Amino acid sequence: MIKETKIDSLQVKIYQDRIEMGANAAALVADKIRSLLFQKENVNVIFAAAPSQNEFLQFLCEEREVEWNRVNVFHMDEYIGLDRSAEQSFGNFLRNKIFDKIPFCSINYIDGNADNLLDECKRYSDLLELYPADIVCMGIGENTHIAFNDPHLADFNDMQLVKVADLDEACRQQQVNDGCFATLNEVPLFAITLTIPALLRARNIYCMVPGGNKAQAVYYTLKEKISEDYPSTIIRKHHNSIMFLDRDSSKKIIDEIPLS
Repeated sequence: MIKETKIDSLQVKIYQDRIEMGANAAALVADKIRSLLFQKENVNVIFAAAPSQNEFLQFLCEEREVEWNRVNVFHMDEYIGLDRSAEQSFGNFLRNKIFDKIPFCSINYIDGNADNLLDECKRYSDLLELYPADIVCMGIGENTHIAFNDPHLADFNDMQLVKVADLDEACRQQQVNDGCFATLNEVPLFAITLTIPALLRARNIYCMVPGGNKAQAVYYTLKEKISEDYPSTIIRKHHNSIMFLDRDSSKKIIDEIPLS
């Protein structure tokens, strides 16, 4: 770590590159899981699916001194209408990156092809009530979304835990920028997403945000007034939250932070 600060309740840790960032984030998440397993029988973890999480997930899979068979896992969003085998499916992404690599107690997928999407939202909401989240491992979007809560529909007081969301163009363009889809027209228009209150219910939030394409979003997250215009600003209110950055993603704010 090269710099560290605290903004409101959010701890911010800056590393040299995304490898160091991912390794350190994975170590802290694994330590938290181990600690929680001393306190309770099972731990419930929600994961984001995005290229920004690659290094973190890679290193988390190498954490062998964890009783993974006592951990229930969930994901925070899923496209609607993609082919079930599509590699862009967030469930398939997490299956390939972590879910098939670790012997979890249970793996709970969102079905973006359910016959009744409202019923699917209710089913997943019920699971989140039954298994309250201990940890959320997330990122932020280029438009500061968290999960698929884009600025136009972000609601800090949402009464739902899971809902159908229409994706704004900036969000969909990010999927092209990340190399997930070749063209904007290929990116789905709708998704099922956990809402902002569902994410903030977690006892601990770990937010991994590497890469220069996220620098402006990081600036907004840390500098703008907390509001739904910049959904990610809300994590500054969470009392057990850490944001992990690298030099590229922190380039618009790093000079303001003293050396660690």
